[in-house]
Amino acid sequence: MFDRLSQMEARYESLSREMSDPTLVNDQKKFQAVAKEHRDLEPVVEKYRRYRKIADGVAEAKAMLSDADLKDMAEEELATLQPQLAPLAEELKVMLLPKDPNDDKNIVIELRAGTGGDEAALFVAEMFRMYLRFAEQHKWKVQILSESETGIGNGLKEVTAIFEGDKVYSQMKYESGVHRVQRVPATETQGRVHTSAITVAVLPEAEEVDIKIEQKDLRIDTFCSSGPGGQSVNTTYSAIRITHLPTNTVVSCQDEKSQIKNREKAMRVLRSRLYEVAEEARHQAEAKIRKDQVGTGDRSEKIRTYNFPQNRLTDHRIGYTNHNLAMVMEGQLQPTIDALIANDIAEKMKGEPVAA
Repeated sequence: MFDRLSQMEARYESLSREMSDPTLVNDQKKFQAVAKEHRDLEPVVEKYRRYRKIADGVAEAKAMLSDADLKDMAEEELATLQPQLAPLAEELKVMLLPKDPNDDKNIVIELRAGTGGDEAALFVAEMFRMYLRFAEQHKWKVQILSESETGIGNGLKEVTAIFEGDKVYSQMKYESGVHRVQRVPATETQGRVHTSAITVAVLPEAEEVDIKIEQKDLRIDTFCSSGPGGQSVNTTYSAIRITHLPTNTVVSCQDEKSQIKNREKAMRVLRSRLYEVAEEARHQAEAKIRKDQVGTGDRSEKIRTYNFPQNRLTDHRIGYTNHNLAMVMEGQLQPTIDALIANDIAEKMKGEPVAA
């Protein structure tokens, strides 16, 4: 482990020297790549330097134990420093675990009503509101690409949006799957609890370098937008529907008044969906590992239950329960996400131990 950390520190120092070269800014693409690698290495290197400083302090204190005049001070120093080494070593092991290459990406998130009719559609709207509140806490930017209202109450049959910001996918990737809600609907006169379900898909947003799309493989249709949005949105052919012919993947966007902007957004979703298909094929080669880990992204998997009468959220993948569902629905999702991340790290530590 420490050989690898020394190599990372040397690389970090090399990148620091490279970034100080004034000619580097002339090549913005290279500058951004160097700056990103430097930024990614920085927390690991800082933690390693802290570990090494404490280890050096321990070694010096041990050397002073043989000196009668310094023994008491040395023992006091050891009592302070030595307990810090093991936790720091564990933190370094975690930091050296293989990272998901998509963690830094933005996401395309899609919510759809499943079983339960109007009640499921209402829950889509409530869940999307919860994700919007969660995004606000992280200062992420949200762009709604399309939404389909039920016409009854505030329900949504489906909604698609892009979340942009710092490490969005690393936080949101655990949300893919079937979310089940249990509660008494407003229309239920006998107080019976109904069960409904929605699906959530979280796709890492693919860049053009990730997925190459040929223009000849696309069919692009325009149509008038529907729903709220003002007279120009509803009367001009600004909405876009793109069909990727080889895979029959269909994407539409009608959020903007501009046909060009709608096309740009639709292409972002299309790239992300095709990237997901490519990623799924890659993961087939790692089926056993994927099966054992949290957050497989399988949309058919029932991952969570929201029980309103009991004010309880249960994540079935890790047996986690939160008894403050009301606050979760207000966007306080972080404790649940943190529990999933901790479990994911624990599984990786078991499956891929880092050599000491």
